[in-house]
Parts: sequence; C-alpha cells; structure tokens
Amino acid sequence: MNTELWELPDVDISNLPQILEIVTESGTKDQMRLAGLMLKDVNFFDNLMNVFEMCEDLEKLDCLHMMFNIVKSIISLNSHEILKKILGDNLIMKIIGCLEYDPDAPQSLHYRNDLREHVVFKEAIPIKNPMVLSKIHQTYRIGYLKDVILPREVDDASLNSIINANKATIVKLLKDDSTFFQELFGKLRSPSTSVESKSDLVLFLHEFCSLSKGLEMGQKLRLFKGLIDEGIFDIIAKVLQIPDTQLVLTGADILLIFLTPDPNLLRSYLVKPETPLLGLLVKGLMEDFGVKMLEIFRVLLASSALSVGAQRANIMDIFCEKHVPELVDFIIASCPEKPGITSESASRRVDSLLNICELLCFCVQQDPSRTTFLLQNVTEKVLFLTRRKEKPVVAAAVRFFRTLLSVLDENAQSYVVKNNLLKPIIDVFVAGGNHDDLLISSILGLLEHIRTAKATVLLKYVVDTFWDQLAPFEHRTSIQALKHEQCIESWGPKSNSDTVDIRGNKPALDNYVKGNSDGEKSAFDSSTQKEEANTLNCNGEAASSATSRSERFVDYEDDEDDNEDNETPPQKQTEDPVNGREKRCRCREDEQEQCNKKAKLCSTIEVNKNSTEQGGGVAKEPENSRSSDVNNSSLDEENESKRETRDDECALTPSESSTLMDVNG
Repeated sequence: MNTELWELPDVDISNLPQILEIVTESGTKDQMRLAGLMLKDVNFFDNLMNVFEMCEDLEKLDCLHMMFNIVKSIISLNSHEILKKILGDNLIMKIIGCLEYDPDAPQSLHYRNDLREHVVFKEAIPIKNPMVLSKIHQTYRIGYLKDVILPREVDDASLNSIINANKATIVKLLKDDSTFFQELFGKLRSPSTSVESKSDLVLFLHEFCSLSKGLEMGQKLRLFKGLIDEGIFDIIAKVLQIPDTQLVLTGADILLIFLTPDPNLLRSYLVKPETPLLGLLVKGLMEDFGVKMLEIFRVLLASSALSVGAQRANIMDIFCEKHVPELVDFIIASCPEKPGITSESASRRVDSLLNICELLCFCVQQDPSRTTFLLQNVTEKVLFLTRRKEKPVVAAAVRFFRTLLSVLDENAQSYVVKNNLLKPIIDVFVAGGNHDDLLISSILGLLEHIRTAKATVLLKYVVDTFWDQLAPFEHRTSIQALKHEQCIESWGPKSNSDTVDIRGNKPALDNYVKGNSDGEKSAFDSSTQKEEANTLNCNGEAASSATSRSERFVDYEDDEDDNEDNETPPQKQTEDPVNGREKRCRCREDEQEQCNKKAKLCSTIEVNKNSTEQGGGVAKEPENSRSSDVNNSSLDEENESKRETRDDECALTPSESSTLMDVNG
C-alpha cells in the first residue's frame, strides 16, 4: 500500500480497480490503517453499495466480479467496527448480493432469494419490541454468511462476537418483558392450544433457552431460576407425553440446557413426590429416545464436584428403588426363553437395551455402595440378555457384570458362586470361543479381571466348575493363565526358610543341602534307608554333591533336547508315606509350558513303583522311560521327598540328565 496515501479514492465505477488494488495488496500493518480510513469516511460503505447496485443494473459483470473481491477483502480485515457497520440492517442484504458474483463459481448464486423467500420467520408469540426483531434477523443473516456464503474465508471469532452480543441483547430484552412469558406459558398450559401451535411454542422456548449459552454464569442462573418459577419443568413433563418424536427430543434438549450450569436446578424439582418427570425420562430410555435420556441421566447421577450433596443421593435412591425394577422388567420382556431366538418386536429394542446396560454400568461407577443392591436384584436378569442373538447386546451384559466385579468383596464373590452367575457367560464363550470378536474379547477381559484382581473365591469357582468347558480353549493366553493362577493360589504362602520355588532359588537349595550334609537320618524309617543304599549300590557311581544339586535345580539348554527325546510325565500330587499328608508339586521353568498344555498342572495322582531289577534296588519308571539314569533319578527324588519331613510341600522335579547324590548313610 502507498504510504503517502492519506485518503481513499472516490467511490465510483471508474475507481473500482484502484480500490481493489488497495484492499487486496495491503500488508498487516496497512490493514489497520486501511480500516481506519474506511471508518473515517462515514459514507464510504453507502457509496460502495450504490456502485454495486449501479453495476448490477447495467449488468457490468467485470465490475461485479471486482465488487465481490473488494467486499470479501473488507470482511477479511476482521475489524469489529467495520463488520458491525456492513452487517447492519441497512447494508447486509447488499453485502450478501455482492458475494453472489464469485468469479470462480461455476454457476450464478442466489443468496438473497433464499433469505427472502425460503427462510420463514415464525412468531409463536408476537414480539412487539422492534429491537428484538432486528437483532433476531441480523443474527440469522450473519450466521448464514458465516456458514454458507464464506465458510472458510471469514474469521469465526469476529462474527461470533457479534452473534453472541446479539443473543445476549435478545434474551435481556425478552426477559424484561414480563407479559411476554406470561402469555407464552399460558398458551402452553391451555388445553385449547392446537398441537401445531404448541409445537411452535416448544420450539421457540428451546431456541430462547439456547440463546442463553452466551450469557455469563450469573445472568444464566438468574434467567433459569425465573423460568423455573414460571413452571418450565411442568411444561416439559407434558411435552414428554406428547406422541411426537421431535417435540420429545426438543423437551429433552431443554432439560440438558438447564443441567449444564447447575444439575441441582433439575434435581430439586425431581425429588418432589408429585412430579412424574423422572418416570417419563425412564420411559423415554426404554423407547426411541434412549441416547438423549441416557445423557440426561449421566448428568443427574454424576458424582462430580457440582453434584455432591443430599439431592444427588436422593435422586439415586429414587431411581434405584422405584425405576430400576421397571428397567429390569423391560429387560426380561426383551429376552427369549431359549438362547438365540428373538422375536421381531424384541429385535427393535437393541438400542434401548444397550442404553440401559450403559446406564447401569454408570450407576456402579458413580456410586459403588449400590453394588450389592444391583448384584442381588439386577444381575441375574441382565444376564438373560446372553440369550439374545445380537452380539452387542450380549457384550453389554458381560460389560455390566465386569463393572460389578470391579467392586470386589467376599460377599459379592460368594453371591456369584452361590447363584452360579457365570454359567450363561461361559456358555456363550464355549459357543464362540474360537472366534475373535468384541463379544469374545469382553468375556476374556472378564476372566482376566478375575485372575489379576486376585479374586480367590471366583478364581477357584471358575476353574473348579468350568474347566472342562474351558480346557479346549487353553491355547488362549487368558484361559491358560487362569489355571496357572489357580494353582499358585492353591499352593498358598510359604515360610521364608522352607520355600521351594519353581526356579530353584537359593533358600530351597540351602535347605536341601543342609538336610543331607548334617546326616539327619533319625526321621527316616529303616525301609527308606534300605532303598537309598540299594539305589547307590546299583548305580555304582557317586557324583559330587555340588554338581548334583545344580543339575537338580538349574535349567540347562540341553534339557530341552532331552525332554524332546525322553518326555517325562508331569509330576503330580502324591501322598506322603511318612506323614500321611498331601504334597504339591512345582514345575521347573522349562516344564511349565508342558504342564499348561496338558492341563494337568498341580493335579493329584498316585505314584506307582515298578518291581526292582534283579541284583539291584532300583525302581523302574513307567514304560515310556528309556534309561536307568532316569529311573535312578526319579527314585532318588522320591527318597529325597521322604527325607524332607519338615516341609509340607517339596519339589518333585524330574531331571533326565541328573546323577545321583552321594549320601553317606
């Protein structure tokens, strides 16, 4: 821009190219100066629009294209004062007319025609204040300019500031008109008001409440309290009973607007015993308005900072005691007597069932103290949903059960076991456990939660009751881990001095060495000593005690090869011949996978001894054993377990490559 330019050229057709160059090529600093020059000339915009009308009358298309670019550049200056001036009632339609002549548009545009003929302004209640009418029309046209004509060319912040200012003015002027709202609510209550007129009144009320979003919090709360005093919630309760989907959704939107600044505004009304509004919201949840009603309940029952106090607790009490049974009855009516069979009428309730399950989950999350009530009164009925064929519905029921188990206590676990509540979920998993979908993933997530949450009662219940059904799916990590975790739980805690862990850690090894090196034989019976002596004599070789101990408890790489050639049956629980107590086995790390795959980890078997070989006291292994070393090792392990009478549990770890311990007996 020319820095020596102190004023704009005269506005006429001949100077349009010069004006276009000035407004399009000005830099950031020059834009502020240009805006000042335009505002300084009070007639600049009036003269510019007169030129536009002249060009349009003469059908000078080149000039009209220049006018489009000039007006677009002026709007892009984002000057609040300029926008207020050109978007006023006197100029806005002419400004919109200039923007119809876009040189890049493939066809002619007709914005003014759309605004004049296709946009209809309805007055549900006659507005007598001309300022209110002017602001309403201006607000709509500015929104049309922002969203339709120049959606990507205008700074939203500049136009939004004007729109919000207009909305605040409209609300203030209407609020101060006491006769206006008296007439509005009078018509809404009147039984003589036609359905069409009542619909227009509700839509106007919604629009008015929406305008309040731009108000400050204090002004908004004062406005809402005034509307509550006028009886707006009573009106909404009647609107929700009208058999018109659009009106019901509009009434729900009005409630959400009131809930946003302060949920207690609505809670204080719902706790009144005579109001039917809460029941109507529950009814809407079971019909076609579930999403909107669910959103309302989320705010009403939320335990946020703004939601603490007796009112929220009262709402939760009323909802659980009076309306949850209604939801349960709806669920029961929506479920077939046998799995997989769903009637046509019930199939239309999928969305409602999903919303109900979501709401029940939300109740548990927001108020865990309700878990016992929901577990005992709702859970079994919700699990009826596993009979339906729609997988999202079944997954929603599983998700609710999983949410209940997030609040774990012994009473809840015992109730689940006593009533066998997991059975329908396990049946669903068995029917489709080989698939990978949302439903199977949710069930696996539930079982994984039971395992990782250390829910001992539930873990034992799942493995003891359903393992035969789950065993075919042991290739899944979550199922395999269930059995392993249950075995670990069954071992129980061990003392620091006597623990024999599955990796052969030092405390167990030290105790083993000590029991042999100190010559503690007084606890062994004579038959045990004789067996031990025969074993050593038959083998004919005595390895060092250190080497033997290492081979017994430490894994080697060649063990894997040995296991492949000579697979030893997994060790199992046996009965201690000395103490008559049951002993539990623990597998080494290299045998853990083998035990898991066979689903025989920590199971109880009886160890049978074969007849000894002629000339030696060695007990033979089962038929699948291949070497006398293996036989001797297995027998040595059994003799060793008899010697360690101080331990309730000992490691019976087979080792094909280990040698016998040299014991001086």
